Amino acid sequence: MTEPRPRGLERLGRAAARRRWWVIAAWLVAFFGLGVASASVGSVYRDVFAIPGTDAQLAIDLLEQRFPAANLPTAQVVLHLPSGAIPETVVAETVTALGKLDEVKAVEPPQVATDDRTVLIEVVYTSQSNDLPSDGIAQLDTATAQARSAGVSVDYGGPVADALLASKQQGANADAIGLFVALVILMFVLGTVVAALIPVVTALMGLLVAAGLLTVAATVFTVGTVAPIIGTMIGLGVGIDYSLLVVSRFRQNRDEGMDVQQAIGVAIGTAGSAVLFAGCSVVIAVGGLWFARIPYVSVLGFSAALFVAVMVVAALTLLPALLSALSTRIERLRVVPRRATLPDPARNFWYRWGHGIARHAWLCMIGSLALLLLLAAPALGLRLGFATDGDDPTSFTQRRAYDLVADAFGPGTNGPLLVAMRLPKPTPATEGAELAAAEKLMAAVKATPGVVSVEGPIPNRELDAAVAIVVPKAAPNAQATKDLVRTLRAEVIPKATAGTVLAGDVYVGGQTAELIDVTDRIGSRLVWCIGFVVLAAFLLLMLVFRSVLVPLKAAVMNLLSIGAAYGVIVVVFQWGWARGLLGIHEAVPIVAFVPLIMFAILFGLSMDYEVFLLSRVREEYLATGDNREAVAIGLAKTARVITSAAVVMISVFLVFVTSGSPTVKMLGVGLAAAVAIDATIVRLLLVPAAMELMGKGNWWLPRWLGRVLPHLDVDVPPPSVPTASPLSSALASADRDSRGLVTPEHPEGSERS
Repeated sequence: MTEPRPRGLERLGRAAARRRWWVIAAWLVAFFGLGVASASVGSVYRDVFAIPGTDAQLAIDLLEQRFPAANLPTAQVVLHLPSGAIPETVVAETVTALGKLDEVKAVEPPQVATDDRTVLIEVVYTSQSNDLPSDGIAQLDTATAQARSAGVSVDYGGPVADALLASKQQGANADAIGLFVALVILMFVLGTVVAALIPVVTALMGLLVAAGLLTVAATVFTVGTVAPIIGTMIGLGVGIDYSLLVVSRFRQNRDEGMDVQQAIGVAIGTAGSAVLFAGCSVVIAVGGLWFARIPYVSVLGFSAALFVAVMVVAALTLLPALLSALSTRIERLRVVPRRATLPDPARNFWYRWGHGIARHAWLCMIGSLALLLLLAAPALGLRLGFATDGDDPTSFTQRRAYDLVADAFGPGTNGPLLVAMRLPKPTPATEGAELAAAEKLMAAVKATPGVVSVEGPIPNRELDAAVAIVVPKAAPNAQATKDLVRTLRAEVIPKATAGTVLAGDVYVGGQTAELIDVTDRIGSRLVWCIGFVVLAAFLLLMLVFRSVLVPLKAAVMNLLSIGAAYGVIVVVFQWGWARGLLGIHEAVPIVAFVPLIMFAILFGLSMDYEVFLLSRVREEYLATGDNREAVAIGLAKTARVITSAAVVMISVFLVFVTSGSPTVKMLGVGLAAAVAIDATIVRLLLVPAAMELMGKGNWWLPRWLGRVLPHLDVDVPPPSVPTASPLSSALASADRDSRGLVTPEHPEGSERS
């Protein structure tokens, strides 16, 4: 009989397999080309937190127009002598040397502490942080070498130091460690070293290409310093999981007697469709970050989506090329011995587990819900804020500089506020009235509780604007500083400028005020982001499973598991229960955008597991009409692989806890906790219990809605293969390989026709 013509993704897989060397060469060209481009542009990432229309952004806009130098990046050089005064000659020589550095516009007069043991020097650069040479820190080291030779310690802080050191500190070696850990796990899951290497190599190549694309994009758009780390974390986790699914399906096809080319095509046509759906789910979910209307957060979402999209493309093109190149050699270097036969499904632990859950469905449902609610309870006290250099590990020079400045000059010195004032053009009739109004305003600001000092107002040359520097008493991320900013904006400034030429033209800015605006915006827009993500997930799952209750159940359970993950990060970071263990030595607020990013990413990832499990359950139910048996078989065929995939992803996420960035640490802990909760409590307890209780209602769909909804089958086998579910077969294959089994000629548990 003539084999039917391959369709869609199967044709893509076969084409990639036939032209394997061209495909591999294309990926290598992309890798080297983007690598050269990335190296040529240097440091391109910088943190800009302003939001259009906010007070802080209006201050930035005014300063850029009237005080161009005020928005130039700065580095703090902090000199400290443990005992005795720092010699004035050392300070003078250091200032002179700093002023001679490339890209340095000016060096501000040094601030000397009252005990003469600490000196703060502000260095103003001519270019933005992402345009500075990559050896900027080395240049600072050279300029301060004489101070060090005199026994003075030197540390760096400020935006320039953060930008230049970000790539070294935020995720140093985390990606390499994550790949190694994943390789070790995959060797036991897939059974051979060669089979384990294929997902790792695919993920690595996708990771490098995505990183290059993001670097190039950062030359056009403003991309935060944490974006490549988040992209790497997410990309590595999903990339390995997606490749694992395709490799497992390929090996299943080979065991069923297909030749290499056909096995690859069918694997891409079946498991590849699940990968495509999973990737699109994550991309759509992180697209919900746009509703926050915060450019910084939207770009973080774009970064994560970019890495996921590249990983999907790698799984659909590079992976089949590698499989074709290796062919039968994929079974070499076996680390798990094979067995001759498959075990009886009725003796499968997860099959018995499924029936056990069904017999005690109410108990499992209530117990699981109670546990999730208990884990989520701390999230009720979630306090949003932002990380400062004071939250970094003490091994970081920025942390030491932050502490020295706080001790010598007060904690508020690390986060001064900028008050920008637009002045009317002076006329003979109003000469001096503008500055007099500004001075009156600053007197009112200085008298405000929580303000330590005010420098200014300082007018520009045209006398049409003025700026003042306000130093708060409290640290930048303290609640007292947030209250001070809100008091200045809502009470002090409106009252002091009422009836004057300044009315309505005074704005409170600076990075501290920017971050407060970000926190407030996230708090007000969070419900919109959550609503979009939940609605998108509900509609996608409704299309896939043609059910109302299944996607509704998935949405509720995903909300519960993510809430539990929020509770974990509150306990670990905000309550400080892991103080010292993760390199953070004091309790810190939850970085404002972390819960938002976690929600979008986790909802997308949770949908992957939902599809992996329920597609197998639905297939069995349609074949037998027995809901309980369908759930048990679904668990038997998918639980081991879902657990294996989750272990890989959890391991990758936890590796990034070694990062120096508190933001990355929070994401690592939160994502790992959420995946662990979702793959265990939710998938292995709550889902089967709920499906047992809902019975046939699981697959209920109003007739009118069934006629309207299009059919979206993410795992329909192409006509060239038997009717076994591709997704379930791929998962069953990975289950077999993780046990070291050989598929017999007619594997038990094959699909009913």
